[in-house]
Amino acid sequence: MAGRLGIVACGGGLPVAIAAAHPEALRITLAGVPHDLGEQVCELHLEKLGEIFAACRNAGVDRVVLAGALSRPVLDPEQFDDTMRLEAPRLMAAMKEGDDCLLRQVIDVFEKNGFQIVGAHELLPELTAPEGHLAGPPLTAQDQADAARAIEILMALATVDVGQGCAVAGGQCLGIETLQGTNETLRFASRTPSDLRRGFKGVYVKAAKRQQDLRVDMPVVGPETIAEVAAAGLSGLVIEAGRVMVLDRKKTLQTAENEGIFLSSRGL
Repeated sequence: MAGRLGIVACGGGLPVAIAAAHPEALRITLAGVPHDLGEQVCELHLEKLGEIFAACRNAGVDRVVLAGALSRPVLDPEQFDDTMRLEAPRLMAAMKEGDDCLLRQVIDVFEKNGFQIVGAHELLPELTAPEGHLAGPPLTAQDQADAARAIEILMALATVDVGQGCAVAGGQCLGIETLQGTNETLRFASRTPSDLRRGFKGVYVKAAKRQQDLRVDMPVVGPETIAEVAAAGLSGLVIEAGRVMVLDRKKTLQTAENEGIFLSSRGL
């Protein structure tokens, strides 16, 4: 029988949704990292991995979900405990690589210490969307073509661990999501003049990288994403079916309807 769930929570609505569905879970937050879980949390320091593992064991936790947005942290080596000093060389080396490399190392550290890493989508499978049209107007032939071009670009970049999103208009790439994230990519795309878009609005595609471990890094969209797509002057958003989470779905779909843009899910 599975033991207690532990939520290592960072920013955004995902940890909140998991905590609401699993009120018995131990809620761990990281010192200096913003979160929205309120006061009933166990705040620990990332430099002290041993304390995080001990808190989980003492609470009967054997499954851990890592949820929420976390920028690459600045760590203070002087604060490292024995466990972190042991793991730091490979974690620090991985921080120089792509996100996937770093997250694989983090998973390995937790598993080596006896914890099963579970994905948010495994705990809340309803967060992912099946294939189909979800909201807003139907895609035009040009929208379909731009989405296909964006997917082609993302697949070409898959092996080098870059980005989960791409904006395309009239077959031209307006922006590729990198370390700055989805919203910054869309804001950059919004500054592309109409003539460079060849007179077309364009489409944003959000998809998981092919080698991505979805237990810890499944892409997420929500109402804010829809608002940014609309602000960028794009026709809509296409997400990968089953491999992108939609937070606050009712509000997300309503925002798409209100903004007059589409939200569509498709298999890649």
